Amino acid sequence: MEAMNQDKDFPPLGAAPGRRRRTRQVAIGKVRVGGEAPVVVQSMTNTDTADVLGTAMQVAELARAGSEMVRLTVNNEAAAKAVPHIRDRLLALGVEVPLVGDFHYNGHKLLTDFPACAEALAKFRINPGNVGAGAKRDPQFAAIVELACRYDKPVRIGVNWGSLDPSVLARIMDENAHRAAPRDAGAVMREALVVSALESAAKAEEYGLAADRIVLSAKVSSVQDLIAVYRDLARRSDYALHLGLTEAGMGSKGIVASTAALAVLLQEGIGDTIRVSLTPEPGGSRSQEVVVAQEILQTMGLRAFTPMVTACPGCGRTTSTVFQELAAGIQDYVRAQMPVWREQYDGVENLTLAVMGCVVNGPGESKHANIGISLPGTGESPAAPVYVDGEKVATLRGDGIAAEFRAIVDRYVATRYARKAG
Repeated sequence: MEAMNQDKDFPPLGAAPGRRRRTRQVAIGKVRVGGEAPVVVQSMTNTDTADVLGTAMQVAELARAGSEMVRLTVNNEAAAKAVPHIRDRLLALGVEVPLVGDFHYNGHKLLTDFPACAEALAKFRINPGNVGAGAKRDPQFAAIVELACRYDKPVRIGVNWGSLDPSVLARIMDENAHRAAPRDAGAVMREALVVSALESAAKAEEYGLAADRIVLSAKVSSVQDLIAVYRDLARRSDYALHLGLTEAGMGSKGIVASTAALAVLLQEGIGDTIRVSLTPEPGGSRSQEVVVAQEILQTMGLRAFTPMVTACPGCGRTTSTVFQELAAGIQDYVRAQMPVWREQYDGVENLTLAVMGCVVNGPGESKHANIGISLPGTGESPAAPVYVDGEKVATLRGDGIAAEFRAIVDRYVATRYARKAG
């Protein structure tokens, strides 16, 4: 007991949420990335960019789900011609989300031949691993950078281990072979990723692009490799960093892998924008990746996007499915209401809700939320007390519990949050 009492202070939990590595701030349209700005959520379409209507509709869906930037594939002339029309369609819909052009192999030509495309985009993304081969690499990279300068566009230099510049990798491997204690293949690959990103950024600055117009990324599909690469990038530069586990996968695997990697880095203060690269289920919504990215940031206390629902997992005391149905229903309801609430009220995204399944933790957990309900477990009295800011305000019974609980949430929002002017 004496040993336990030597230090009366609680142990530190690590970096405080929101305290991030200081980076240069980059303006991307009206969005600010890095510096003191909050971590930004972005996503990418999977439509054929030449399909103006289909792409515009998906961009609008992603933006309304909360994506603060949306990246488009610009891979051929038809796609480049479509970009300004996509932007115009979005503006007609009242959607002003910045569009990022994703260029591989022929970006220098497309941006030169289609100036309206260059003007319509808020940022260019280029991959130094496939911007050009051999003697063409530097001139074609320089051409894109010079066009970015001409149109005053920031650039994301995005390295990917699936398309790493072979000349950089060969050089790093050769240097490693001459070391007294050569490093393993994984370490060599990670160093090549970091070197490719940093050397490309240095070249971009030589060609006239300001450091506060550069965002770096170095994506891999392994959690531990991603953490190691970004720690190194953060240590060796002050550029804004975009985080993402590339090819994360489908369903729970993709969600868990992305969360595991991004949460570690974000807790260490590393990362200025994030994307969760989920493979959608067949026919599934692309916006799931936006929701997951938001939930990573919100559950870590870094940002707030929508009211969060705490829900009981269920056990032998909760054989009824009523609390599960209510939890799912209220979570869907508040997310659907958020676009309207966000326009009308300040701070509603910080609302907390609890839907609990029995008397063991139900009342206590409900009192910790702004609004909580404790549904009856097996054998309990068929009554559901409701708590608002820790005080019991009602007891609900019967088949109308879900509708009555939604009404209580609506009244709380309307009376507890200040209406926005106008």
